[in-house]
Amino acid sequence: MKYIVTINDKNYEVEVERGQATIVKTTQAAVAPEPETVPVSIAPAAPVAPAAPAAQAGVSGEPLKSPLPGNILDIKVNPGASVNKGDVLFVLEAMKMETQVKAPRDGVVSQILVAKGASVATGDILLTLQ
Repeated sequence: MKYIVTINDKNYEVEVERGQATIVKTTQAAVAPEPETVPVSIAPAAPVAPAAPAAQAGVSGEPLKSPLPGNILDIKVNPGASVNKGDVLFVLEAMKMETQVKAPRDGVVSQILVAKGASVATGDILLTLQ
């Protein structure tokens, strides 16, 4: 891969290959440095698993996860409430738009794991259904 790098007001075209970088040419004619090889170590990034909040550790039932990041504007149900498929459970604000989070199936709300005004990320567990 080739890159243009500016160092001390001089532009250098740099070609990078796995494990080393080579300066190919400069764009100024004043002083052209000798091509040099610079060792570069490329290590794959270690995958980072998102940490689950402590309140979600003892979840029982089928979890309902947040479809997108945002803030909980309203919670429409309480623990123990019977819900039907398609009932609105939460109103979530994401990017200045309100989104309704609906029940994926009929069931009974066993736990609500977020509070009104809470900020949630994609995949956070909002509640569990029995």
